[in-house]
Amino acid sequence: MQLTPEIIKRLELLNNKYAVLGQDLLSYLDGLLYAEVTTYWDYIELETLLSLQKPKTSFPDEKVFIIYHQITELYFKMALNEFEQLGKNLKIDATFFVDRVTRINRYFEALIKSFEIMVSGMERDQFLKFRMSLLPASGFQSAQYREIELYSTDLINLLAKDKKEAMKMETDIHTLFDHLYWKEGATEEVSGKATLTLTQFEQKYKARFIEVANLCKSNNLWQVYLRLPEDDRNSSSVINTLRTNDLNVNVNWPLAHYKSAVRYLNKGETDVAATGGTNWQKYLPPRFQKRIFYPALWSTEEIDNWGKQWVNEMLS
Repeated sequence: MQLTPEIIKRLELLNNKYAVLGQDLLSYLDGLLYAEVTTYWDYIELETLLSLQKPKTSFPDEKVFIIYHQITELYFKMALNEFEQLGKNLKIDATFFVDRVTRINRYFEALIKSFEIMVSGMERDQFLKFRMSLLPASGFQSAQYREIELYSTDLINLLAKDKKEAMKMETDIHTLFDHLYWKEGATEEVSGKATLTLTQFEQKYKARFIEVANLCKSNNLWQVYLRLPEDDRNSSSVINTLRTNDLNVNVNWPLAHYKSAVRYLNKGETDVAATGGTNWQKYLPPRFQKRIFYPALWSTEEIDNWGKQWVNEMLS
C-alpha cells in the first residue's frame, strides 16, 4: 500500500498527539496491530445482554415482562445522559437546549407508544400468576425514573400536592425529601404505613437521591432553562419543547401505566393489589397528583384540568 500524503499527515498528527502526552506512537501502533477486530456482538455485549433475563416462573410471558422493563431502563439511561449534558453546559443556547430536550422527548414518546407491548402483549391469566412471585418488587422502585424527576425540576414541584404551599420556603433537601409525592404511592391504604417496597427502595437509594437532589439544585432542566438568554426563554420552540416534556413524563407516561393497570389489575367492583402494595388507582392518574415540572409555563385552566382530557379519551 502506498503511503499517501493523507496517511502521512494522519501519522504526523497522531505522533504530535502522543508526544504531548509523553507517549510513544510506535507502541500505540503495535497495540493497534495486535488488537482483535471489533465485532458487533462484542461491542454491544450481546451474549451478556441476552443472558440477563432470569424469570422466576415457567410462564412464557414473564420474559416479555422482564425484557420490556429492561428496555425501559435503557431508555431512562439515555434520557439521563441528556440531562447531565444539559446541566453541565454553562453557556447554553436555544439550539442546544431544544435539541437535547427533544431527544428526551423522543425517548419518552417511544416508550409511551411501545407500552402496547405490555398492555396487549401478555396473557392476563399468566401475568396474574407470575406476578405473585415478584413480591414485593415493583416498577415503583425505578431509581432512574426518580433521578429523571430530580433532573427535571425544582424539588418543591415533586412534593405531595398538599405539602407544596406549606413548604414553599423550605430549602433543606432532607426535609423536602421526606415529603416527595411518590412516597404516598407506596403506603398502605388502611394503616398509612410505608410498604416494604418503599422501605427497601429508600434503604438502597436514599443517599444517592439526596446526592442527586443537591446536584440538581442548580442543574435541573428548569434551572438550565432559566440560564438561557431572555429572548431564548421566550422562544416558542423552547417553551413548546418543555411543555411537551412535561406532558410526556407527567401525563402520557403514567397514564400508559394506568391503562395497563386497568387491564390487568381491574377486576369488576374490586381491584387487584399491585405487587408492591402501591395505591395505583390514586398514584398513577395525573389529575390526582397534578405533578407538573414547569408550572410557570401553563395557564391556571390547564393546571386545573391536568390529565383529564387523556383519561376521558382513554376510558370513553
